[in-house]
Amino acid sequence: MGQQNAVTVRGLVRRYGDLTAVDGIDVDIHAGEVFALLGPNGAGKTTTVEILEGFRRRDAGEVRVLGEDPQHAGRAWRARLGIVLQSTTESAELTVGELVGHFARYYPDPRDPDEVIAAVGLAEKRGTRSSALSGGQRRRLDVALGIVGRPELLFLDEPTTGFDPEARRAFWDLVRDLRGDGTSILLTTHYLDEAEALADRVGVINGGRLVALDTPERLGGRVAHRARVTWEDGAGRHEEVTETPTRLVRELAERYGGGEVPGLQVRRPSLEDVYLSMIETANGAEGAGDE
Repeated sequence: MGQQNAVTVRGLVRRYGDLTAVDGIDVDIHAGEVFALLGPNGAGKTTTVEILEGFRRRDAGEVRVLGEDPQHAGRAWRARLGIVLQSTTESAELTVGELVGHFARYYPDPRDPDEVIAAVGLAEKRGTRSSALSGGQRRRLDVALGIVGRPELLFLDEPTTGFDPEARRAFWDLVRDLRGDGTSILLTTHYLDEAEALADRVGVINGGRLVALDTPERLGGRVAHRARVTWEDGAGRHEEVTETPTRLVRELAERYGGGEVPGLQVRRPSLEDVYLSMIETANGAEGAGDE
């Protein structure tokens, strides 16, 4: 199994009684990349991630995370991981500095707690109790706890839920900095713009199966989709779908005397458009197969 991969999965299966939650997934997550795992609720994302984290057993398949089987790996392996869950229940009465310093003692080679607190933008909140932090600040603290151990692989589960737009963009910068330091990151998110902004590659799970895997730009043949060109004039609003939008825009510019084309918009399908289409197609295929 690939030594240049942070995660290698072959034929992963997990069943709950008659329900197959994960149905034969194969996937590699390369060392040093941000990998976004997308899918609707109940698709198998959480089960897959919990198996990779070592919190849940599998029924079949091979899994290697940082070169070891998470089902049997020990404390030394776990110290190489960072995990940021959707919500945490750490002591609300401890300050930011106390919590990060306490967690640092769990690891053999932790980062300096003060440097970590500064890196997540909480330096001015070092003496603040965690119960007094805003939602965005609390998520930053969660990330601080996840990275203080200097993880080789970081799991981020819906990290920006509840963030305002400014806090989300600041968090994205932090993720990019971590990637730049060589940290491998597995991100789950329902925000498609977040996956597009951060991920080197995207995997889509539906019905327990990996239905697509590619870069955000190429997922589902996105770059090959035709562009939708719209413009306006005295006769109203016009729209044309074309494989050669540059040529069409040039023709429109000439039509309007070489000046600006009124109300011009050129749009290709967004990652969200492609993702929703893939999920609808996959669900339609499953429904047809059940008939």
